[in-house]
Amino acid sequence: MSQLVLSLFPGIGLLDMAFEEEGFCVVRGPDYLWGGDVRRFRPMPGRFDGVIGGPPCQFASRLAHMVRQNGAEPTFGNLIPEFERCVREAQPRWFVMENVPDAPVPIVGGYRITAALLNNRLFGADAHRERRFSIGTTEEWPEGWQPPGVWQAEIAANVRAHSPRFTYAGGDDPQELATKRNRKGTMPWNHKGAKGFRQALRAQGLPDDFDIPPFTVAEKCHAVRNGVPLPMGRAVARAVKRALGIEVTSGTFERENPQ
Repeated sequence: MSQLVLSLFPGIGLLDMAFEEEGFCVVRGPDYLWGGDVRRFRPMPGRFDGVIGGPPCQFASRLAHMVRQNGAEPTFGNLIPEFERCVREAQPRWFVMENVPDAPVPIVGGYRITAALLNNRLFGADAHRERRFSIGTTEEWPEGWQPPGVWQAEIAANVRAHSPRFTYAGGDDPQELATKRNRKGTMPWNHKGAKGFRQALRAQGLPDDFDIPPFTVAEKCHAVRNGVPLPMGRAVARAVKRALGIEVTSGTFERENPQ
């Protein structure tokens, strides 16, 4: 049976795309980008196996301090409480929330939660970008669910498989390997217009022909840059799948070790 997943704050759906590639069935919730408002959204309980999403990060980004120094506030406030509310109402078995490194980890009663700071360069990408992923489950860490120490092992496996230019020794911290390689800014987005859009697509792991027809070029750049990089999203989706003890076979989910 397929895993049905609710996506909150989907944006243009890059994290959704990564989970769909791994065989999850993703249902997109409302998003400000398309005229929706999550604050009016009430998910039905017991319908979704998982919930994924990344609330707007402007309030916790390091650039937000500059905005406040100029006497303004970021466009979006802290919407993590709305993510937490939707999880409580939907009652999924598990959830994944992504955000900037300085954002708080979500707290939802009845869920055991662990977080990991991931760097996009760990998964074969050239761009240096860090995001915090918080994973919650209702269960008592069943076999396969990964506390932080095992997350590091999962990251190391992805380094070996998808980023051979890194040299990984058993005692090294793979996160440090990535950050040492490139501390010159976060993303190579120095250009505007069509050239800047192509840069954004490549930095996020998207093909050159990816497009969002309703938007202007400037809006397309902004939307793509706000998404979760595909290499990172794929790695997280695979980690969740392994954590659940299921694998995708011919488009369906099957238990790796059926009882």
